[in-house]
Amino acid sequence: MAGQGGTGRGSGKKRLVAERRYPSGAQSKPKAKPKTKSKPATAARTTRRRKSAVKPSSNVFVRLFRGIVGWVLHLLWVIFSRGALAFAAVLGLAVFYIYTTLPPYSELLDGRARGSVTLTDRDGAVFAWRGEQFGGQITADTVSPNLKNAIIATEDKRFYRHFGVSPRGVASAIKINLAAGRGALSGNGGSTLTQQTAKLLCLGVPFDPKAWKSQTEYEADCRRGSMARKIKEAVYAIAMEVRYSKGEILSIYMNRAYLGSGSNGFEAASQRYFGKSAAQVNVAEAAMLAGLLKAPTRYAPTNNIERSRDRAGIVLLLMNQQGYITDAQRADAKENPAELSDAAQKRAGGYYADWVMGAGPDFLTRETTEDVVIETTFDPQIQTAAEQALTWVFDNKVREGSKAQAAIVVMSADGAVRAMVGGRKLRGVSGAFNRATQAKRQPGSAFKPFVFATALDMGWRYDSAIVDEPITVNIPGSGPWSPQNYDREFHGPVTLTDAMKHSYNIPAVKLAMDVGLENVRTVAEMFGIESDLAQGPALALGASESTLLEMTGAYAGILNGGTSVTPYGLRSLRLKGSAEEVMGQDGGLGERVITPAAAEQLIYMMYNVVQDGTGRRARLDGVEAAGKTGTTQAARDAWFLGFTADYVAGIWMGYDDNSPLTGVTGGGLPADIWHETMQRVQATRAANPLPMLRPSVAPSVSAQTAQGRSNSANRRANDQINNVLNDILNSIFGGKN
Repeated sequence: MAGQGGTGRGSGKKRLVAERRYPSGAQSKPKAKPKTKSKPATAARTTRRRKSAVKPSSNVFVRLFRGIVGWVLHLLWVIFSRGALAFAAVLGLAVFYIYTTLPPYSELLDGRARGSVTLTDRDGAVFAWRGEQFGGQITADTVSPNLKNAIIATEDKRFYRHFGVSPRGVASAIKINLAAGRGALSGNGGSTLTQQTAKLLCLGVPFDPKAWKSQTEYEADCRRGSMARKIKEAVYAIAMEVRYSKGEILSIYMNRAYLGSGSNGFEAASQRYFGKSAAQVNVAEAAMLAGLLKAPTRYAPTNNIERSRDRAGIVLLLMNQQGYITDAQRADAKENPAELSDAAQKRAGGYYADWVMGAGPDFLTRETTEDVVIETTFDPQIQTAAEQALTWVFDNKVREGSKAQAAIVVMSADGAVRAMVGGRKLRGVSGAFNRATQAKRQPGSAFKPFVFATALDMGWRYDSAIVDEPITVNIPGSGPWSPQNYDREFHGPVTLTDAMKHSYNIPAVKLAMDVGLENVRTVAEMFGIESDLAQGPALALGASESTLLEMTGAYAGILNGGTSVTPYGLRSLRLKGSAEEVMGQDGGLGERVITPAAAEQLIYMMYNVVQDGTGRRARLDGVEAAGKTGTTQAARDAWFLGFTADYVAGIWMGYDDNSPLTGVTGGGLPADIWHETMQRVQATRAANPLPMLRPSVAPSVSAQTAQGRSNSANRRANDQINNVLNDILNSIFGGKN
């Protein structure tokens, strides 16, 4: 039994010992499994499946690839994180360094290397500017809110929300550039207003004349757009944001931005274009000023007012979209656009301003580092009259497309220049060739009054006779010379008045030789003709070269009774903000050249030229006028110079390349321009009489007495010469009076 039982228990296997599997006392009742045990079991199976899914591949190449990718990613992360930390450290140090070098913001408001020159007319009104105009310091708190809003809306709508650099703005700019087919960094740069200010400051590098050939080259370098430069600008902008408030940054920008026509800063531009402070501009004016920032020269209202207004319309739209102005305000500003001030609209006197700038020393004018105010003799009404006259004649009497040029000078009898036109270009003139002061041309017969002035001063009279007949003069080194009259005829005995009235050449040559060429030369020089004068008898016919300003000044000496004048335009020069004059008037009346009696006779003779002589096209209605025509050989130059009792005006016409004029003489188009100019000048002035001789009978001569009167006059002339020589010798050697 026992064996059987043993056989049955053993059956070749060991019996399980249940008590070893369970705790004691629980053999009969195994502990029931909680229901929650199924979930851990499921989770365990899921974990085993995941482990099975990510277990290393048996493929050695796959394991190698995975290892390399993981190592590279880890390396990149390490490099990026370490690089970011290093970049942040370098950026922080760079910003801190720049921060320590930034000066107080008030020192950055006026960064001009040169000063400005403001020119005022005879009544004290501004008519022109030169140099780098600065209207005075302004701040974001003192300017018109309209202007501040227009700037921000146009240039940087996130100005108050960024830290100097706008990643969003850069991304938007890149998108615009790529869409336009440009490079990512070409065109729109996404610069913030702070970055633009950093560029205006040239990243803190001041202009050094020793390091740069010119300020233009320096400014061009400041505007470079390379990647390295943009990075520097960004760092500098961040430092500025740390150093200055937003209002201070905006103030620096508003004071230094260039806005065309030599205007640096919004105050200067507002004064330049609208004649008012930047604190007073309305919405339309503010939009026009802000619109200049894109391209100051192109959008300057003095260059093209309609283009400037179109640009202002875009600024108004931006202001409206950003909530700075309402729809009604925008509509009103478009309906009533900004208007230029009278001075800006006329842009008159450009040639005059350039000429006056040369009257003072360069360190106070063209190269001044100070702000200078020059008070002048300029008369805007007379300038307008001259410009209108020139335009009218060329529009109505000159063939279309003509390249002929003209110049005009108007002055008072004391040499005070009131108006000047140096060429047919009348608007926005600065630095242009001035034909009134720079072109030296032969005056032709316009020189003859100085021949007659010499003769009259030496004893000849307005009714003295001289014979118009063929003559031949042997000129050493040149051979025989036979002058001819313009009409190729000879007129026999004529009075000096008739010889002047008809501009006969032969009597002028004979008269000059009779009184002495050296005496004629001396009189002309004393009247202010400084150019080299011809040595031979051709001097009498205006063979020497002179400028229109010189000739007009010499004629002023005739009008004032025979006293020389030095043409002038500068009355005083002072520093802006100071009442003390640095220099005063430079010019005016000089020494007496001929006697008042000689001057009165000469004016009478020139009056006859205008009344019924070669200059009759210059005759004025109801106003006495005197003058003289001048036409050079082959009509390369045509002149008319003359005067009323109040003003002297000179006109020159010709080609810049010295080509002959077609069908033009001094008594033609130049006389027309003179007439149109002086008719406008005298329109609002009383018609004062000329200071001339008024004989009861017009002078005449008969053939029988002509020669005798001529010889008598010659004797008087010789006596006058002897008297002059005696006076000179007595003054030198101390002779008794």
